[in-house]
This record gives sequence, structure tokens and C-alpha cells, in this order.
Amino acid sequence: MAGESLYLDPQIRDWVLFPITLVMILVGILRNNVVQLLASSPKKQSRKATREQRALLRSQILRNTAKASPLPPSFFEAHTNELVTAFQEGKYLSKPIEVDENGNKIAPNPTSMLTDPAAMEGMMGNMKNQMVMMVPQMIIMGWINFFFQGFVLIKLPFPLTLGFKSMLQRGIDTPDMDVRWVSSLSWYFLNWFGLNGLYRVLLGSDNAATDKRDLASSPFATTGAAPAAGPNQDFNKIFIGESESLQIAEGIYKWAGEGIEERILRKYGKIPA
Repeated sequence: MAGESLYLDPQIRDWVLFPITLVMILVGILRNNVVQLLASSPKKQSRKATREQRALLRSQILRNTAKASPLPPSFFEAHTNELVTAFQEGKYLSKPIEVDENGNKIAPNPTSMLTDPAAMEGMMGNMKNQMVMMVPQMIIMGWINFFFQGFVLIKLPFPLTLGFKSMLQRGIDTPDMDVRWVSSLSWYFLNWFGLNGLYRVLLGSDNAATDKRDLASSPFATTGAAPAAGPNQDFNKIFIGESESLQIAEGIYKWAGEGIEERILRKYGKIPA
């Protein structure tokens, strides 16, 4: 193939390949520092609000582990009944439930995001972070397209199928070129998605060099979790829904330690399988 006899000028490596990689690394470090400077200090949360959120988290962990729960039946039943009763009575609510003259519960009036200072501050913080993420990438992409458009930078040392050609050779319309050759614009995207490991080494695991976040940071963050609680959430409705989910979880509960003695003896051949 024509790509087998292609030779690159060493100056492409020194003046194109290395500069693009170095600029991407430095921009990521700069972005992390700017995001930390723009981040506002967390506001102190009240004890009742913390207790409210922790109760919701306890309930989620309890029902998400119901299929193989580490709690014996008596403990699981006691915890479930206590949480269901507390949720239905509003024991963990940070704000008391208002009732009218007839004794009916009054639904709280949700605060508008345009009038809530906390919501506005959160929106502005998200907009600042998005700008810090987007503006440098637009500048770098324009810089690469203007100065290095059509450059072939490197050849990957392992074989690839033709399905990778459009991903590795952006900006180069050469159907006969070996798929392992990488263009300048594709090298930019490879660095954008592939430098996360280096950022974790240089800046730590909790860095803001990229716009990606680990959504499953907890083993209990599985499907079926309650909606995220925010300043405009009605915790009374969330707790009522959570109490119903806990009652359903009781029907699928299974203790992980059930028959553990027999399983261990069978594993080590003490009793026939």
C-alpha cells in the first residue's frame, strides 16, 4: 500500500507532534488552576439539612443492597421499619410540614431559580466552568487547523481495521493511506481523550483538567436511586416515595450470609457437593 512507503520529516515530530502534545498538557494544567480559582467556597450546611440528606442516603443503600444484603433478617427488618415510619411521619425533614385549618398538608412553594440566590450562584458557577472548558479547546482547534492542517504526524505501531480511518485521519482525504497514520487534528482529539491518566498523576484524581466526572464513584450509586436532592426539592414527597421503595425492597430481600456454613464446607470438600 502507499502508506507503507511514506516517510516523515523529523522536523514534523519536533515542531508539530511535540508542541501539540505539550500545549494540550499545559492547557489542561492551566484549566485546572483556573477552575479552582473560580470555585466558590462551599457554604456551611445546617445540621438538619445534613441529617435529611443522610437519611435519604441510608435508605438508598439499604434498598439497593437488598438482593444480597450483609444485614441479617432481624437487622434489615428493624432498619427498614424505622426508616419507613420516620419518612411517613416526617421525622427527618429539615423544615416542618405546614398544615391548613383542616389539618391537610400544604405543599411547599418551590423557589424560582431566578429568585433563589443559591440557584443563581450555581448556574453562574456552571457557566464559568463551561467557558473555561470550551474556550481553550476552540482556540487550540483553530490553531491546529490554521497552522497544521493536513499534516501527518505519527504512525501507530499496531494494526487497526478500516473503521478507525475516519477517526485517525481527520482532515486528510487519502483513501489509500494506511489506517495507522494519524493526522494533526486526530492527534488533538486523541490527546483530549487520552491525557486523563497523566492529569491524574500530575494533578490528582479530583482534578478539573477535563470536563469528565466519575459518575459511579460509589458502589451504591446504582439504578433505582432517588432523584438528586436540590434546594427546590420537596423532601416530603421524596421521603414518601422512598418509604414505598423500601417496602418493595422487603419483598426481594435476601441475606448474603444465608447458608454460609454449608457453602464453606462444600467449597473445601468437607461435605459432598
